[in-house]
Amino acid sequence: MKREGRSLAENIADDILAMITIDKKFAIGDKLPNENELSADLHVSRTTLREAIRILVAHNVLEIQRGKGTYVKNNQELNEEFGLKELSTLQLGVKDLYEMRLIFEPQSAYYAAKRATDKELERILYYGRLEEEMILNKQDRTEVEQAFHKSIAKATHNEFMNRLMPILYQAIDKGVLLSDSNEEMVQNTLNDHRMIMEFLAKRDAEGAKTAMKLHIIHAMRGFGIIES
Repeated sequence: MKREGRSLAENIADDILAMITIDKKFAIGDKLPNENELSADLHVSRTTLREAIRILVAHNVLEIQRGKGTYVKNNQELNEEFGLKELSTLQLGVKDLYEMRLIFEPQSAYYAAKRATDKELERILYYGRLEEEMILNKQDRTEVEQAFHKSIAKATHNEFMNRLMPILYQAIDKGVLLSDSNEEMVQNTLNDHRMIMEFLAKRDAEGAKTAMKLHIIHAMRGFGIIES
């Protein structure tokens, strides 16, 4: 589903940006695959790919080095995950962080259900399933959980939500660390994420919003932030 009012090139530019900031397929200084390979991977023409790359060059994300190729630029804003650095470095408590999640993330899920492109939805579901697999195998899921929630934030197509994510990562990091020893909380995470993914897959905005709210409330109850 192409978001109304956006060109295919703009959506492809978003996909490439997500490959850098969410999937971590390309790091700062990395060279992108050649035009034929990347256009085949993204299922678009080389003309559309070139236009998408021009958009990212204009936004200081990529740079074209003549005779060498296209590289991920050393962009300070990109490196800081789109800003709010001064807030993200604050040592906020779990209570404050989770209250912040409760304020923003249910609405984020709502808009993601309405606005996500098919590829963005595919990315959300991929990370959700990968996290489930890691939980069941008792592996560290911190980065994958971040990617899951960041994918949802990106699908809102709201720039402020993307700028907010570095702060919310602190809540996710602390949540994973504190909840891994609590079997009930781990099971809640599994069930809640399945429910969030189910509603997002159906593009049920109200359902996704409610599922995300329940997910955060379950965590807050598990931490004793709010009473059961």
